[in-house]
Amino acid sequence: MAPRLENFRRIVVKVGSSLLVDSEAGEVRASWLAALAADIARLHGRGCEVLVVSSGSIALGRSRLRLPRGPLKLEESQAAAAVGQIALARIWSEVLGAHGVSAGQILVTLQDTEERRRYLNARSTIAKLLEWRAVPVINENDTVATAEIRYGDNDRLAARVATMASADLLVLLSDIDGLYTAPPAQDPNARLIPVVESITADIEGMAGSAASEFSRGGMKTKIEAAKIATTGGTHMLIASGKIEHPLAAIANGGRCTWFLTPANPVTSRKRWIAGSLEPKGTLTIDAGAVSALRAGKSLLPAGVIRVDGQFARGDAVVVRGPDTDEIGRGLVAYDADDAERIKGRSSPDVAVILGMSGRAEMIHRDDLVIGPAGVTSAG
Repeated sequence: MAPRLENFRRIVVKVGSSLLVDSEAGEVRASWLAALAADIARLHGRGCEVLVVSSGSIALGRSRLRLPRGPLKLEESQAAAAVGQIALARIWSEVLGAHGVSAGQILVTLQDTEERRRYLNARSTIAKLLEWRAVPVINENDTVATAEIRYGDNDRLAARVATMASADLLVLLSDIDGLYTAPPAQDPNARLIPVVESITADIEGMAGSAASEFSRGGMKTKIEAAKIATTGGTHMLIASGKIEHPLAAIANGGRCTWFLTPANPVTSRKRWIAGSLEPKGTLTIDAGAVSALRAGKSLLPAGVIRVDGQFARGDAVVVRGPDTDEIGRGLVAYDADDAERIKGRSSPDVAVILGMSGRAEMIHRDDLVIGPAGVTSAG
């Protein structure tokens, strides 16, 4: 049985250039985008947190600059993106604002999702926007990306964003309504696969190629995105974006392909923290903090009584109780020197000591695994 859209609390919606921009006119498909914005606002209104990964900056820039058709040189793509990003941000702000929903633009590069410190910064920004009930609109920063340091398609970027944001669903709106047993344009007997429970070699072999001038990806990149998403505990679906109100169609049981994950984002993230990272240091905490962590709270500076090791913000550290028994592991929000300065201090003191407003938590509960080494618990 496929899941239902209304059961998800945090959804990433990926919109490709070929859907957003009319390939002939080079302009935004205004009616379609207004319908999609209405769908997003409806999800937002019932309490769902929605993020958008939107292509379109280069395509819009080409149109605004009246550039000829055909391949662009790297510096031409970067310059077109610089113009298009302004247009893209304004468009999303307007269509969501029409429903009383604020939009916030985030431009990311490959390094922002691969380097731990930058990853945590991007994750924190996304979390704050969602806390403020804004919709983050995310795109690859094409003005600085090069062939060697880019995703090159927003399918995989969307999957990275989904796992970074601990989303429980990624929706890829596409030129096609799902994964077929063969490319349907070439094989009239091709069948839609409604549910993929695991990505096998056979599933990977069904992928096709990019379908339009504005599209960088194809079914192959969507399968790669599904592998990233489901490994990170995020369900994914591919559905047609060529119809108006595509999210409403999914909610009403429209044709699509679901890629299921056996885990959830928090469990997968905590398993990664517990077993895949080499701890760089140790935080020893008092008995009160031990009780708080076991009750599902974050670790605050006030509960830390000793700091050992040389670690940077975002590194994994071991958390020990006053009897030196290991309580758990987590990703620390401060460098070792700053952690030493603020240990045992209350949150209001932190800003005074550091001269800036830092994180309230030494380790946030979402970045904390409670239990002995290698054992994941709810935390």
